[in-house]
Amino acid sequence: MTEDLVVERLPDDHSWWRIADPSWADPLDPGYAQRRGARWNPPESFPTLYLNEDMVTARLNLRAFIAGWPYEPEELREDTGPVLVECRLPRRQDVCDVHTPEGVRAAGLPATYPLDGAGAVIGHDRCQFIGKRAKEQGLRGVRARSAQSQDGAGRELAWLPASVRSVARRIGTLAFPVWFWG
Repeated sequence: MTEDLVVERLPDDHSWWRIADPSWADPLDPGYAQRRGARWNPPESFPTLYLNEDMVTARLNLRAFIAGWPYEPEELREDTGPVLVECRLPRRQDVCDVHTPEGVRAAGLPATYPLDGAGAVIGHDRCQFIGKRAKEQGLRGVRARSAQSQDGAGRELAWLPASVRSVARRIGTLAFPVWFWG
C-alpha cells in the first residue's frame, strides 16, 4: 500500500516546453497521448500533455524523441529538426510530486527513481498506475524526475487538463538550432 500522493502547486506563469515535429497541426494537443499512452497514462485513457520544465530537460528528451531516426541531432538540417514550443498552463494547477524524495516515496517508487535498484529504467506500467491515481484524485498532472536522465536531473510534467476548455497556451516556437545548440 502506498501513502497519499504528495501534492504541489505549479508556479503560475511558468514557461513549459514541448518538443514537436514542425509538421504537427497542434503540438499542444493532449489527445495524442490519450490515444497512444506514455509513461504516466495508459493507452486509450485520458488526455495528457507531456512537457519539459526547462530547455535542459528538453535537450535530454530529444534522444527519446528521435529514437529510431537514422541520424543523430548533429546531423539534422537546421530546417528539419524538431521545434520547441513554449507554452503556459492555466493558473493554480495542483499536481502529484514525483521528484522530491518525499514525493517519490509516497508514490511507491524507489528512492533511485527513475531507475530501479538494478539500474534499469522503471517501466511505464508502474508509472501509469501513479498517473491514474493522480487523475482519480483530481490532480492536474505528475511532475517527475526526467526518465531520460539516469541521475534524475531535469523535470518533466505530464499535464492532465481539467476539461476540453483547459488548454496550454502557446507562447512561441523556437527552431531546432536555437533551442538545441543555443
